[in-house]
Amino acid sequence: MQKPPFVYIVGAGPGDPSLLTLRGRECLASADVVLHDHQVSAAVLRQARETAERIDVGAAAPKALDQDAISFLVADKAREGKLVVRLKWGDPFVFDSGGKEAIFLHEQGIPFEVVPGIPVAIAGPAYAGVPLTYPEAGDAVILIRGNEAQTDEPPRVNWTHVAGSGGTIVCYAGARQIGAITRALQTHGRSGEEAAVLIYHPTTAGQQTIDGTLEKIAERAYPDRPALLVVGAVVALRNHLRWFDSRPLFGRRVVVTRAREQAGQLAEALEERGAEVIAVPAIRILPAADAAPLDDACDRAEMFDWVVFTSANAVHHFLGRFLARHDIRELKGPRLCTVGPGTAAALGTYHLRVDLVASSYRSEGLIEALLGHGPVAGARFLLPRSEIGRELLAEELREAGALVEDVAAYTTVGGEEGSGQDIYRMLLDRRIDAVTFTSASTVRHFVDLIGADQAADLLRTTTVAAIGPVTADTAAQLGITATVVPAEFTVAALVDALVDFFNTPSPSVTALR
Repeated sequence: MQKPPFVYIVGAGPGDPSLLTLRGRECLASADVVLHDHQVSAAVLRQARETAERIDVGAAAPKALDQDAISFLVADKAREGKLVVRLKWGDPFVFDSGGKEAIFLHEQGIPFEVVPGIPVAIAGPAYAGVPLTYPEAGDAVILIRGNEAQTDEPPRVNWTHVAGSGGTIVCYAGARQIGAITRALQTHGRSGEEAAVLIYHPTTAGQQTIDGTLEKIAERAYPDRPALLVVGAVVALRNHLRWFDSRPLFGRRVVVTRAREQAGQLAEALEERGAEVIAVPAIRILPAADAAPLDDACDRAEMFDWVVFTSANAVHHFLGRFLARHDIRELKGPRLCTVGPGTAAALGTYHLRVDLVASSYRSEGLIEALLGHGPVAGARFLLPRSEIGRELLAEELREAGALVEDVAAYTTVGGEEGSGQDIYRMLLDRRIDAVTFTSASTVRHFVDLIGADQAADLLRTTTVAAIGPVTADTAAQLGITATVVPAEFTVAALVDALVDFFNTPSPSVTALR
């Protein structure tokens, strides 16, 4: 049975995906079709289901016929029985065609819901540290509709009234129109010495803010980029209130090579410090091809003296199989050892207490730590690991007299086909500030993505951050030098090390912008 037509007209907000409303996120998650403005960020679009049809309808349509075509397309998709989201940049009803599209749907008898979004004119100044209102800074805020097209004509408004308002003026417009607006304001009475600011790519990691005066600001505008122009006394508060572009990694582009499903923690920590994260999932983590040996080890878990986990992946895949067959209370025999606090934290998510957290990722250090908890000789060890994992630890334990059973819990394979093409070009153009590696596998598969010679050459002029010495050693074997290696081998420490690296004055540190 065909579903009745329905359309959600959703405001995507100004760019930062975290500013999408909860209601907007719900609508996207249920949509069959998403028709979106060109300016809507890829991160917002990812909130839609993978199977949803995505149609880019371009920028705000400057011609009535173009807008009519979009309206008809929205209606046609809805009549096909599909749940449609018309995703608008900013807010659908603030200087946008959302109202016109809603009227068209009303005339066609198609039900709709409007989901407001944060307007660019509101969020952009806030992210630049400019409050639109402030006590004794005027009692009016005027939003002017601009035009992104290259035109010397100012918007058709009563400039005498606008200039005489004494409040804050905000307009999103093309470079040439910025000049027309500033001249019109001065012609009708605003002082050329009044503070003004241009905000490019507001609320995104690429945000750039240019300060100046009403008289001079247009001279500093980029000749081919639209910007948000803010004029008024409140602009002078920016030096005290700026927060977004003062974060320690602001403006840095950082590549995250972790598997897509595991990249969240690192990506979020980098973004919180202002970095623009480029996701290049160099690997995928899959269950072991043959689960029988792991299941057998799970069934005999209480026979072991120690279970040693060398990665969070080992924790999740071992316990995933164990809990599918047993109650967690049955894991009462062996003591639990992890390599590094990150792996210990993974065990903690299962409410399991770790008996030993070895700080060293090298087998010698781990065995030394184990010896502090009793004799290794004769003890029975279970090592869930990757199918392609290093066997050195098992060999060292056996040499120390331990009885070791190592079993494949998961496997690591290369990332998505074609995911290295864009990053190759960005590295070639020196538009990447840092590449992060969180395991030896991410290094090897990243090199496979773009080529061994190319990787060694391109990463020579790019900061490489490795989570620990094993990862750094793997990189070195492939001709790649890791310039950032934290003292503690965790995601949090890796991010902190990058912050220290980029904010410590050094003649050897070059910003690759």
